[in-house]
Amino acid sequence: MQALAGFVNAWKIPDVRKKILFTLAMIVIYRLGGHITVPGIDTARLSQFFANNTNNFFGLYDAFTGGAFQRATIFALGIMPYISASIIIQLMGAVVPAIQQMQKEGMEGRARLNQWTRYSTVLLSALQAWGIAVWLGAVKVSTHSGAGLSVLLPGFDSGLGLWGFRVLAMVTMVTGTIFIMWLGEQITARGIGNGISLIIFIGIVSRMPEAAFGEIEQFMAGNNPLAIELIVLALVIGTIAFIVFVEQAQRRIPLQSPRRIVGNRVMGGQSSYLPFKVNTAGVIPVIFASSIIFLPAMIASWVPNMSVMQTFANAFMPGHVTYSLVFALLIVFFAYFYTAIQYNPNDIAENLKKSGGFIPGIRPGKQTAQFIDHILTRITLPGAIFLAVISVVPLHLKDALGMSFYVGGTSVLIVVGVALDTLRQLEAQLHTKNYDGFLKKGRIRGRSVN
Repeated sequence: MQALAGFVNAWKIPDVRKKILFTLAMIVIYRLGGHITVPGIDTARLSQFFANNTNNFFGLYDAFTGGAFQRATIFALGIMPYISASIIIQLMGAVVPAIQQMQKEGMEGRARLNQWTRYSTVLLSALQAWGIAVWLGAVKVSTHSGAGLSVLLPGFDSGLGLWGFRVLAMVTMVTGTIFIMWLGEQITARGIGNGISLIIFIGIVSRMPEAAFGEIEQFMAGNNPLAIELIVLALVIGTIAFIVFVEQAQRRIPLQSPRRIVGNRVMGGQSSYLPFKVNTAGVIPVIFASSIIFLPAMIASWVPNMSVMQTFANAFMPGHVTYSLVFALLIVFFAYFYTAIQYNPNDIAENLKKSGGFIPGIRPGKQTAQFIDHILTRITLPGAIFLAVISVVPLHLKDALGMSFYVGGTSVLIVVGVALDTLRQLEAQLHTKNYDGFLKKGRIRGRSVN
């Protein structure tokens, strides 16, 4: 009832209603573009190829693009090149003084870094799009006679036509990625939630009904026993519940503000707390790690006839031990990296000192910064391990149980994390208008309820 009341309240506020409708409109445009195929593709043969190919990489990458990759649409690259570019710029910020200076210049510096990220996105998407175009030109569909048929339409499958297809496909997919990037930025600026995260969220969610119906068909056909289906259902529900539990968990550091006499009134002297989430980085480490782990397969697609690269890429396919180990380590690294970017203990300590607040038993200034850094270092580890376990273990359970679709921890984690973050932002919009939100009770029209 609380969530239903929150949605009803959201529609009562004109500004919030406009933001919701704008966000939905951008999502509809994104989904429509995900069904427009790149010119020159024989969609029937391409569908036949993916139906006969159970490569886990295709399923995982396709989950982030909402099916656009396997349909070879104008949005086949999804938003992953933008995420990769963001990682590169942020990593360079740790070693390049010029980028470090821009990060400290406020809105103007962030605007320049965003522009650099956009240029990097174009370059990365061009490289990836060329690799996919070359790979599509080399894909063959086996027939009963043993001959391999190209997934390209006649006229595009050889000679100058093949080169023309590669150039056309590259330009089309790069343009699609730039358009998706623009959609995400528009959602962030004029809608509800983080636009880039919502685009990934919608891509994953759009595949879930199809996957669920496919699993039901497998069960009805007698391919999967009831016990396995019940185990899968219990794992999905348990994973969601565990993610929500950890996402809401906090480490609260007590704060005390000094008493001040202003006129005839005594101000301050109240106790509060400084909250740090157990999962301080949210779903960002998983998204960053996913974009990096896709690189070996992407690079291998550029040289489809080089057996060494194909062998190397196969070691980084989902389900392989190398993939799981590297993916988990990348998640842990980005959890610490992103937390270090988001929380600067020195800045937090300085702000507390300026406001007159202090942590009981800790001296203001340097000791406070060291204490906060110690807390963040310790609390980030279990959060990072949680992200790694949730992202890696369900994939191996999928293979062990013989599930016919991939709804792994990575997908569920992103869906739940983005949904909670979006609800928090929408709830903040409601609270500014003195309306009830979605996630908690206790305040109605600005007054506390006993």
